[in-house]
Amino acid sequence: MRHYLGMPPSYVYQITKYDPEDRDERGAYTGPLNTMSDHGVVEAAYLRTVAAFAASNDVTWLAIREPEIPGFINFGLEAPIPGHGLNGLFPADLTGYHDGAHVPLHIGLDLVRAMLRDNGAWCRLEVEDRFLVHVGYDQYVYVGSLVPGDTAIAFAAEHHLFVERINVSPWAHEDDAASEPRPADQDFWAKVTAEAARRGAVLLQEQYVANGNHWYRIGAGDVDSVRTRLTPRARLAVWPDLSSDIVATLAEVPVDDVVEVVWQEHDSSITGMTSTGLDHETQTKIIARATAITVLADPANALLTAVLPDPDGVIRARWRI
Repeated sequence: MRHYLGMPPSYVYQITKYDPEDRDERGAYTGPLNTMSDHGVVEAAYLRTVAAFAASNDVTWLAIREPEIPGFINFGLEAPIPGHGLNGLFPADLTGYHDGAHVPLHIGLDLVRAMLRDNGAWCRLEVEDRFLVHVGYDQYVYVGSLVPGDTAIAFAAEHHLFVERINVSPWAHEDDAASEPRPADQDFWAKVTAEAARRGAVLLQEQYVANGNHWYRIGAGDVDSVRTRLTPRARLAVWPDLSSDIVATLAEVPVDDVVEVVWQEHDSSITGMTSTGLDHETQTKIIARATAITVLADPANALLTAVLPDPDGVIRARWRI
């Protein structure tokens, strides 16, 4: 089973609203710093510059890579908004927002807008070996192109943006071949079925985007139906089943360590929350709502882990467990 790793485009550019003349001898920017989008002419100039680069490469669609939503710790300068900037682009359950999903260019530009506004969602946007758009901190945008993109560069200059050629995007994915994931293939699912049969049930964690999980409590006869509901290229982990001893399990939540508390509610839905200890009020709410619970503190304790391959059996997801 091979892990796909593409080649970068020939030309990579850094696009900013910050004048390179305002840098010291070490290259550090010393001028006025406005790290937020103006939601106006500057933002529009960024988006139209990216569109111009796309046009020069005949790009009409983009692939979403390594998508994220805000997690337990958020490093954004602005508080995430409801929907993470994805409202109107994807359904509420984020169907279509997953690694490898193809979106038309106008949706890709809307994703760039959401990242420029620091709305919470983040992803890489790429076309294999041809084109890329990465959004970094402080209103820096990186574009990779097969062609020089002179028209786009000229447009940016006319609209007070600065384009500099660089060797590689600082947000390019770094592949770690040493931690090659196992595929969620027939052998993996046979082991899941065997574990569920032996234990009565297991808990399946589906990380469909970074910081986003779906949870399934499954018995040996449930595996096939759950498989049909999984998001393409998701990361999977199988855990021991939930416990009905809710009070005792909550007592195991450490005060300082980051853990995932997962519980099943009376309607059979399963909820997870990341926490560094639970106050009395939160524990009381969970006890009132939960029928079974577990605390996941160490990823090494997972019974099985895998990444969903594409339909041809090849793992093209670049993230790791």
